[in-house]
Amino acid sequence: MSTLRDIVRRYAEAHADGSGLAQTPVPGLTTVRATAPSGLVHAISRPLVCLVLQGAKQVTMGTHSFAFAAGDSLLITADVPTLNQITRASIAAPYLSLVFELDAAVIAELAVEMKAALVADHAPVRVEPTDAEVADAALRLMRLLDRPASLPVLQAQLVRELPYWLLAGRHGAAIRRLGWPDSHAQRIARAVAILRAEFARSLRIERLAAAAGMSPSSFHQHFRAATSLSPLQFQKQLRLIEARRLMLSAGATASSAAFAVGYESVPQFTREYGRMFGRPPVRDTGVARSGALESA
Repeated sequence: MSTLRDIVRRYAEAHADGSGLAQTPVPGLTTVRATAPSGLVHAISRPLVCLVLQGAKQVTMGTHSFAFAAGDSLLITADVPTLNQITRASIAAPYLSLVFELDAAVIAELAVEMKAALVADHAPVRVEPTDAEVADAALRLMRLLDRPASLPVLQAQLVRELPYWLLAGRHGAAIRRLGWPDSHAQRIARAVAILRAEFARSLRIERLAAAAGMSPSSFHQHFRAATSLSPLQFQKQLRLIEARRLMLSAGATASSAAFAVGYESVPQFTREYGRMFGRPPVRDTGVARSGALESA
């Protein structure tokens, strides 16, 4: 793990943006670096595995909180709303992690080839110690980044190998659900893809239900079971998270951000933003910017 940590640290130091994220040339593979503990960050996470290599973090989903540190892996197997907070990080020992997004199609292929049986495991968020085989596959994937000519030849193999070891290890039962053909998880994921792509538009529940191959009432029930939110609440959170990003990263005003994400009423946007983030938009972004300056 120490070798993987050092490679991730070097890559993050060279490529991270202002938020500490560094997207790699491998689709879905991201390094994360932070030199100070963070505030609470709202997100609707995609299915992913996060290997923590240094420091510590806490993730909350609903009433459940998960604390994890170096040597642990966080697994998220559904598009669920989370509150994230880096709890241990410093300039001398920054928080470092490697995030790998899970591809349901790849997992489905592997599960069939492995003849893996579906078992009941409905927890969409879980933390376990990182399996040695998973860390080794991640290390070899990161090493490819120093050899760009090898990426087109070897990338696909390692992108399959990492989820293979996840399926074969501690997280296997939970990940299997994600790739099970025509499972409720996959069907809800089709509707989630529409919501993510078109969150700024008015979307009819009948269209989302049809994408999932369900009746509207059945779709509503299974959507809430998978994500802990109704489709309308899910869309609202996507809008508010994107509006906050626009204000913080692009310097948008509250009103322009509100209209950009689909709100027709700025007062309604302000009320709903305050309920989600605890402060009205202008005050919240001001506090966030001052906090970023203090930790810089």
